Amino acid sequence: MPLDEPNTQAPLRELQISVARGDETAFTQLYLHFGKKLILFGVSLVRSREIAEELVEDVFVKLWANRQNITAIENIRVYLYVAVKNKALNKLSQKATELIAAPFDYLDTTLDEFAASPYDLMITSEMMERMHQVIETLPPRCKMIFKLIREDGLKYKEVAEILNISINTIDAQMAIAVRKICQALHIEKPGKPLTLRVDKKV
Repeated sequence: MPLDEPNTQAPLRELQISVARGDETAFTQLYLHFGKKLILFGVSLVRSREIAEELVEDVFVKLWANRQNITAIENIRVYLYVAVKNKALNKLSQKATELIAAPFDYLDTTLDEFAASPYDLMITSEMMERMHQVIETLPPRCKMIFKLIREDGLKYKEVAEILNISINTIDAQMAIAVRKICQALHIEKPGKPLTLRVDKKV
């Protein structure tokens, strides 16, 4: 089963087992699967692609160095996102206290590579552009949550663990995002899943 299919837990687990055995090809697969998304996540925190790339590389270097323990990681996705977040906060040591107190209320999440297509969403390119515009105007935390769920494919529970917030908060923020997007697209019933595919994944 390809790693980009909805149920990735089983194949990811197989990769973890292979990496624990020293399989460099499996480790490369793991990096290719998560690397790009983690870098974008890092950029939203440190505002520098170069630094974000260094942070992600550091995380994977440490992961390989301690590969014998990788099978003990229950959810590799959450582990990697949290590891990048922690390294980013350490990198911003002079602002760490402020960030920890209100970690995602004002950070600007980049959504340059919003992973949706007109075919997938069944909407016109004009509507897609309008959706892009409204997403960019969302409050920073709301935009980050929407990105992690809609673009990166994370579950509500995983995002809650990564950002250290409640599932109810995520639910509320997603509702705000969907409502604003639906209003921009002149959709009368934002409560319906429609083509946005933001159904709750716990």
